[in-house]
Amino acid sequence: MSDESLNQKTCIPCQGGVPILTPEEVQRYVPKIAHHWTVTHDSRRLFLSVKTKDFNDSMILAGRIGKMADDQWHHPELTVGYGHLDVEVWTHKVDGLVESDFIFASKVDLILEEESSLIKTV
Repeated sequence: MSDESLNQKTCIPCQGGVPILTPEEVQRYVPKIAHHWTVTHDSRRLFLSVKTKDFNDSMILAGRIGKMADDQWHHPELTVGYGHLDVEVWTHKVDGLVESDFIFASKVDLILEEESSLIKTV
């Protein structure tokens, strides 16, 4: 794992056959992304739930994340609802986490920083 900031890297499309990160490797990447991400499914997925002010704000965030996903050729599962946006990411071809998933998460973190006015604080 390089010292370069994850959000400066580019996701590498997976063609399959790439080994997934071990739970220990996953735990080394976790501190490199924002604390609001959780690791789920036996260290095979990253999950984030963002509270927004309304449905439109959820859609705006989903649109920004979707554009970045297309640019990076790395596509999450997005669930849009009134007052929330859920993001789940993993590398589908290998059914687990690889470095690109953490790169993607760090890029989502940048979008959330840029669009912080859309996020509901408690």
